Parts: sequence; C-alpha cells; structure tokens
Amino acid sequence: MMQTLDVFKKLEGKIWQRKPSPSPEEGLIVSISHSASSAVSLHGRNIRFLRTAFNTTGEAFAAGDHQGNIFVFDLGKNRFSLIHRTGTPCTAISFCLRRKNEVLVAFADNSLRCYDTESHELVSWMKGEDSSIHSISIHASGRYALTSANSVAQLWDLDTFSRKRTLNGAQTVGIQQVLFLPLSNSIVTCFKDDSLFVWDSETLKCKFQLPVPPDENKQPHYRALATPRDGRLLVAGGRSRFLHVWNLENKRLLHVIQLPAKVRLARQLEFMNDSFDGGASQTLGVLSQDGLLRFIDIHACKQLFEIGGPDEMINNFSISSNGRYVAAVMDNGNINIYSVPALSQRFSKPPPPLVKTVWQERTASRQSDKSGQSLGSTMTKVGGTAKRNKFNPTRPRSRTVDASTSWTSPDSGLETELPEGLNQARLKSILEGYGEYPAKYRMFIWRSLLKLPENHSAFSSLVDKGTHNAFARLHEEYPIKSRKLLRVLQRTLSALAHWAAIFGEVDYLALLSFPFVKLFQNNQLICFEMIATILTNWCQHWFEFFPNPPVNILAMVENVLVHHDKRLIQHFVQCDVTTQIYAWPLLQTLLSEVFTKDEWLRAWDNIFSNHPSFLLFVVVAYVIVSRKVLLQCTRKEDFQYFFHNRNSVDVGAVLREAYRLQDSTPAEVNPRRMLEPFAPLTKGQYPIFNKYPKFIVDYQVQERERIREDELEYLRKRQLAQEMKEVAAQRQQEEEAFYRQQELMVDAENKRRWMIGQEEQKLADQRSRLQAMKREIHLRELQLLDAVRRRFMHHQQTLKETELQRLDDEIERKALLREQETRNAIEDAEIKALELQAQKEMLQHDMIRDELQSSFKQRSEQTIHRKQQELESRLFRRTMDTVQEVDIDSQRISQDELAKAQQKHADIDMEGEVELRNRLDDLNRELGEVRVAQHVLENKERENEVQSLVHELKNKESDRLAAKQSELRDQKSLAAEGERKRMRLLNALSRGHTINSDDSESFSRLRDIRQVPDGIRRPLNSLQPSNTDSSSTTTNWDTSGTPISSQEPSIERQRATFDRRELELMAEVRDLRKRLAARRQYRPPDILTNTQQ
Repeated sequence: MMQTLDVFKKLEGKIWQRKPSPSPEEGLIVSISHSASSAVSLHGRNIRFLRTAFNTTGEAFAAGDHQGNIFVFDLGKNRFSLIHRTGTPCTAISFCLRRKNEVLVAFADNSLRCYDTESHELVSWMKGEDSSIHSISIHASGRYALTSANSVAQLWDLDTFSRKRTLNGAQTVGIQQVLFLPLSNSIVTCFKDDSLFVWDSETLKCKFQLPVPPDENKQPHYRALATPRDGRLLVAGGRSRFLHVWNLENKRLLHVIQLPAKVRLARQLEFMNDSFDGGASQTLGVLSQDGLLRFIDIHACKQLFEIGGPDEMINNFSISSNGRYVAAVMDNGNINIYSVPALSQRFSKPPPPLVKTVWQERTASRQSDKSGQSLGSTMTKVGGTAKRNKFNPTRPRSRTVDASTSWTSPDSGLETELPEGLNQARLKSILEGYGEYPAKYRMFIWRSLLKLPENHSAFSSLVDKGTHNAFARLHEEYPIKSRKLLRVLQRTLSALAHWAAIFGEVDYLALLSFPFVKLFQNNQLICFEMIATILTNWCQHWFEFFPNPPVNILAMVENVLVHHDKRLIQHFVQCDVTTQIYAWPLLQTLLSEVFTKDEWLRAWDNIFSNHPSFLLFVVVAYVIVSRKVLLQCTRKEDFQYFFHNRNSVDVGAVLREAYRLQDSTPAEVNPRRMLEPFAPLTKGQYPIFNKYPKFIVDYQVQERERIREDELEYLRKRQLAQEMKEVAAQRQQEEEAFYRQQELMVDAENKRRWMIGQEEQKLADQRSRLQAMKREIHLRELQLLDAVRRRFMHHQQTLKETELQRLDDEIERKALLREQETRNAIEDAEIKALELQAQKEMLQHDMIRDELQSSFKQRSEQTIHRKQQELESRLFRRTMDTVQEVDIDSQRISQDELAKAQQKHADIDMEGEVELRNRLDDLNRELGEVRVAQHVLENKERENEVQSLVHELKNKESDRLAAKQSELRDQKSLAAEGERKRMRLLNALSRGHTINSDDSESFSRLRDIRQVPDGIRRPLNSLQPSNTDSSSTTTNWDTSGTPISSQEPSIERQRATFDRRELELMAEVRDLRKRLAARRQYRPPDILTNTQQ
C-alpha cells in the first residue's frame, strides 16, 4: 500500500508510519510532497521539489525544492530532516562527497554551496559561474566536483572549496553535459554541436574524441550522457529515438539502440547499479519526453519495466547506488520513491544478447489485447544501416538444429535452440575442432549452455537472509588470503544453504564451489546459478545416502571401470582401494585438484556440452589413462596422494578416452540410463531441491541447532556469571572506594579545621601588620609633604641661580668679544710688520742669491780650469814618469757628506731661531692697543728704508755687472795666452818620447775640454781666499785671480793651491746655504710681490 508524507512546517520526523509493502505492479513506496496554506485557496498550493540525489550508500537522498529548502531523507532509518532554508530555487544537487555528511547544492543565483547534514550548517559558499549550474558530477574519490552551465565547465577542489580549473572554449559552442568517468581521471564533455570529447582532469588536455555515427536525416542533438560504474561504456541520447553506445576502451561505437516509436526525445539517462554485476551495469533508465521512465537492457535491447505515465509524468529522477530505490520528481512537484526489487519481480534478464530494436514487455492486461503483435526484430542497427549478423560467440543469431543433437529436456519447449540463438550443434563442431571453446567467449558460452535464468530478485532474497550459521566460521576452515574472495565464497555458500538445507550440512561444498567462485567472483549471481545448475544436474543422486558418499554414483563409476579395465579394478581390490579413494575425491572437487586452471576449463567445456553422465566418464577416463602409475602403487596412502594432487596427465587424452568410453559403454552399465538429462533452472524462482534424506538433514539441523542453542545458553550463562562476577567486583570496589572516601573526607575535614585556625592566626597577624602599615603610610605622607616643600624652595633658588649665571655668561661673553677685537687688531698690525720684515729679508735673499749664482758660475769655470790643469799635469806626469793621479771622486763624496752634515746643523739652528721668534711673537701679541700705533709708524719708516735700499742695490748691481764683464774679457784673453804657451811646451816634450794609446786618448780629452763655450767660463778673481798657507810659496795674483810667476811653477805646488782654494770655496758655499735656508722659511711671496708692484 502506498504511503504519503507532507513535510510542510516539519523540521524532522518519520517518512512512513508503518513499513511499506510496494506492489509489483507499481512498486511505489512513498510519495513526498511539500504543501503550503494559501489565503485564496482551500487546498493551498504545492511547493515543487526540483532535484534529488542519493548518497554513496544508496539508503539516503537529498532533495531541494523551489523555495530553496534542502531536505535529507534516510530510507534505511525511516527519518527525514530539514537541512537549511535559502529562499533560492535549487538547480542541481549532489550527495556523493568524500565527507559523507556533506551535500553540494547549486542554486538559481549562480552560487554553489556546501551544507553539513548533521550540524545543518553552511560549510562553504562558492561563486564562479556566469549562469546557473544545471549539473554536478563528483569524482570517484569525492574530492573534486565538476559543474557545468550553459557556456562554462569548472573543476572545484572540495577540500579547499576553491576553483581548480576552467574548461575554456565552450562559450561559442555551448555545453550540454559534463561528467567524470568512474574509476579514472577522465572527463567526458558533450557540446551542443554533438561533439564528444574525453579530457584529462589534471591537465584538461583532450585525450580523444568519440566518433558520432552519420545520419542522413538529422543530427542526434545529444542532451544526456550516462556511464556504468566500471566506466567502460558511454551511452548518449538526444532529440531522436536512438541511443548510441560507445566502448571507451577501444574508442569505437559499439552499437545503436532504437527506442520505441513514440519516443522522440531522451531527456535523462542513468544506469542502474547492481550489487552482483561488478560495476558492468546492463540496465539503463531512459526518461523520454512523454514523462515515462523506461528501464531497458542495453545488451538484450529489451524493456524491463517502466515508471510513470500520462497522469504521472516524471521531470527527473535519480537511482540509488545499490540499485534498490528510484527517486522520481513528478510533474506535480512531488517525489515518488519506487522499489526496484518490487518492480523487477516479474522479469529476469537473459545473458548478453544481440543489439537489436528495443521491444517492450507488456503487462498482463496489455498482453491479452496485443498478444499477436511482434516483439522485435533480429536486425542490428549500427550507424543508421542494417546488417545481418554472422556467427559470433558474443553476438549469435537464431538457427534451427536437428533434435537428435540436443540434450535439452524433452519438456523444455526449446528443443535444440539455446538462449538468443546460440546453436548447440555449431558449438559442438567448434569443440570437436579445437578441443575447447575460445577463452574470450567461454563464460558467455557456459551461461548460454546452462541457460542461466539470472533471477535477481530470488537471489537477492537469498542473499538478504545473511550468512548461514554453517558458514559463519568459514575463514577458520579455509583461510583464504583474499578477503574479497572469502566474502564471495561465504555469501555464495550461504545462499545455497538458504536455498536447500542439505547444502548447509555438506562439508565438501566449499571445495566443490571454490573454482567457480574464483572464476565468477565479480558476478555473484552467475556464480550462484552456475553452482546450483551443477548441483541439480551433474550432482544428481549425490545426496540420497547423505551423510555417506553417493554409493549409487560410485557404483556406476565402478561398473564402467570393471567393464573397460578388469585388471585395474582387480589391482584396486587387491590393494583395498575403493571408489571412495579413486573416484570420490575427483567428484568432490569437480576435478579441480588434479587439473590446472586451463586443463580444468577445457575439461568443463566438454562436460557442459554433453550429458551430465559425461562427468563420470571423465573420472573413469582419468583413472584408465593413469593405469600404468596406479598399477605400480601398492599402498593406500599412495593412491590417496595420487587422487588429491596434480599429476602428469594429458587432459586431451583424458577427454578422448572419456568420449571413447561414452560411445563404447553398453546401455546396461552406461550411467546415462540412470541419470536424468540436463534441466536448467527455472526463471523467476529457483526450483525446490529435496533429493536427500530429509530426516537425516533435519536431524543434523536440529542437532546443530540444539548444539548452537546449548552453546548460546552456555555463553549466556558464562556471560551472566561474568557479569555477576564483574558486578560483585564492582560492588566491592565501590565499597572500598566508599570507605576510602570516608577516610579521605575525615582527613580533609581535620585538615580544613587546621587550615581555618592557621588562616585566623594569619588574619590577626595581617591586621596588626595593616595597622603598622597605616601608621607608616601617615608618616610617609608627612615626609613627602616636607620633601615637596623643600623641593619647591630648592627649585626657586635654582631658578635664581640660573638667572644670575645667565647674566654672568652674558657679561663674560661681551668681555671676551672685546678682548677678541683687541687681539685681532694687534694681530693685524703684527702681520703687517711681518710682511714688511719679510719684504726686507726677501730683498736681502735676492742679493745673496745673485751672489751665489755668480760664485757658482765662477766655481764652475774654476772646476773646468782645474780639470784642464789635471789633465795637463797627468799628461806631464806620464811623460815624466811621475806619481800617480790622486782620486778626486772620493774627495768629492766626502765633501758632499760634510756639506750635508753642516746643512742639517744649520737647519737645527734655524728651527731654534724660529721657536725663539714664535715666543717673542707670543709676548708681542700681549701688548695692547698702544703698541699698535707705534708699529704702524715703524712700518712706515721701514718701508722708506726698503725703498732706499732697493735703489742702492740696483745701482751697485749695475756697477758690479759692468766691472765683472770687463774682468771676464781680460781673464779670457790671459787664459788663451796661457793655453797656447802650455800647448807649445807639451808638443816639444812629446817629440822626444814615444806616445802610447793612452796619451793620445788624453790629448783628445784635453781638446774636448778646451772646446768649452766661453759663456760657461767665469773669472775666479771675485772669490778671495780666506786663508793662505804660510809654508807655501808666495804667489802674486792679478786682478783676474790667475797666478803670475816669472818662472814655471811645479805641478805639486799648483795641486796644493787648487785643493786649498777648493776647500775655502766649499766653506763659503755652506755658509751661504745656511743663511739662504734660514731666510726661505719666512719668504712671503705674495707680500713681496705686492711690495715690488
């Protein structure tokens, strides 16, 4: 019965008052509305719901209405709550974030907000779109969100709630839909020009473009995309009745699905997930323009069921992740919740079929009216063209086969035709030619051969019963490393035990089922039905002697072995080896222990393609093929080891031997006579399995139940005893804690009393200290008042002293200024006197300098003359073999050193004189203004004296210059005459002696010296000798200074005379240098220049 819920003015509450039981016809669980009272209408108005979205568990969904109210409905807990009121219509919603308690909602104001469903608070507010968001896609990790508007698609980071990337270039074309591909980092975009691109979500670079099939009539105008959980397929639909299905692995168009003729537009597409399909969903929900939601099988192209109708049109929908619920937003604004298991009770999906035109499964009422109409076509439409199929294991077609080649049950009504057109004879020829089926299509062929009904609802009801008690501790008996494989095995065995009680007692069921569980672990429904089919057909009569092994089946195996190999059976009898050793282990494990995976698959290709008795022939063939090894075994342990482990046995030889045994075994011992032919499982519900001793199973079940109850009772009693023991221990602890607390309280009370006494004593002491402190504070106040008074008086006195000091400083400053003016006047006068004195000294210095220049010139001429005489005397001595020449250079160096020492002594004397003069100047600067006038008068007098002295010096210099020039001319004439006399004397002497090379060189040097210009030679008569040697010969000097004698002087006398004269000249030069150095220190060039001017 359908229930209703109105959330008007409700913040939270229950969704339904009693547990709903949806009918298979409608499947409606509850209808949710949001009405509001109106002042103009008795019925009020209905606030329309706009969007819904399920969470990751599939048990709760979020919904937003036209007024911006966000609700969360938890179908598992039967509760709903109002999350937030915004006042803005909701345009898109998503409830699959990484944080399970957060929901992402897009509103008409172009904003994107995140709310916390537990605290009902706003987590984040994002703004970034230029237009309203119409779809939200969440990454598989829940960290990223992809929003799409009309012209832009943006990638958001939900950890920081910030925009990460933007897909540009879509403004000119327009975006229809953008979504993440599951289990990958790829994004699929559909633009308004029908182009489909796949992008990388990290770099937003285009990976590839999907091909769009050409259509001569019109373009598809895609509006909706859908992809299953494994992300291998992509379905697109738009303004046409065709759905295009692509395989994203090879990037090719897989096929085109044609919807019913009345469908003109596919508004929304979404896959329905299944817990047992491993993500490879086959059921697609298609919402068309007529408001009907059709669920079709994309492989069988068959409509399974539909929701809605002309009176209840659907605007949009969402499917839970577990495939149990469908939330449809109706045209009237309500939300209808449908139960998928209730709707799917009346159908069962076949294995992967042809891609063909979708045919609609009519309801019971419609089938009675239109039973004669065709359901579909076997033509496949791909890319707009029709092609007739050839044989392909994945896409077979119908084919008629002779009934003699079929092992189908006579009453099955299908004769030799397998599901969806697979032909057994054709498969048989493939098996005979290749020895096995193609590995790529093996699973499909097995499902087709076994005609598995795929009863989803029946299997779901078995799985919903939970884990069977017999397999609760399966992990202890079979410690499988893979937890997933262990869960699938436990779930499959539990479903078998719930189906038939005998399977909960069979201890080898896990060994029998494990190969198929490992093979079909991603599709548990197929795995269950595969094992159930094997148990009902190839395990016939196995459980009639339960809990003992199937004696009748083992007897059949033994009869066949006795007929074909008597020697081997005799050897088994001699070794006490029964069928429970060599046949039953192979049957218990369905040959999985003795064959490898490929060998086992090859063996079961042949077993599934033959009568159920073929399994027994394979067991006998395995024993016969291994007869050489078995005949050599004598111990029972060796036989047991052989049939429980893999051996070097060729599976091809075993199968060939099995076929030989099947063909050559007589009818009386052939197991085919005693076993029923293959019978597939019934559709809708699984058949009853009761071919076992029910009383034994019931007894074992009762015993197990009794043991379990005893264990539970024992555990309950032990738990009760443990609880009583814990209660007693807790009571004892509480009592001990109570007594300890009492003792502590008494101790605390005594301590508090002692503390109170101490505090009272402290209070008394504090009061006395406070009184003393008050007295001290009063005395300090008096002291402070007195100190303030004294400080004020001191301040007044300081101000007066400061004023007096300022007046004294002013007087002293004026006195210093007056003294400074006086000193400046005296200094000016002294400077003037110094200038005049300097002028006077400069004039004297100039005179001395002129004298020195003239003396220097004379000495130069004297030196030249002396050198000439030395050369002449050297030439004469060499001629006369006289004494050697004296070294003149050493005498010159010693004379230079002596001159330097005397110069230093003169400098020191001058420095002393300067210091004395500085002291005198300091004393003179102390004189007052009186001496200033006196100095001025003295300066005037000195100026006059300087002028007169200048005129006198000028006249003297003129007279001296004229006299010296006349003397110089006379001296030159006398020197020339003397040179001529000497040259005649030397020529006369050289004639009588041999002249060597050195003499010629001396003559050349003498001629060079004689060629000295006349301007350089100076007369020497101006330099008068200071002293004369008393022992020397008296020499008469003329006015020119040249010695005159009546007879020729000797060479030695002339040398001594020149040496003495040279010393005298050097002494005079040193004296002149001292005076010149003393006067240069006080030379005022500027003043002298002014005076001369």
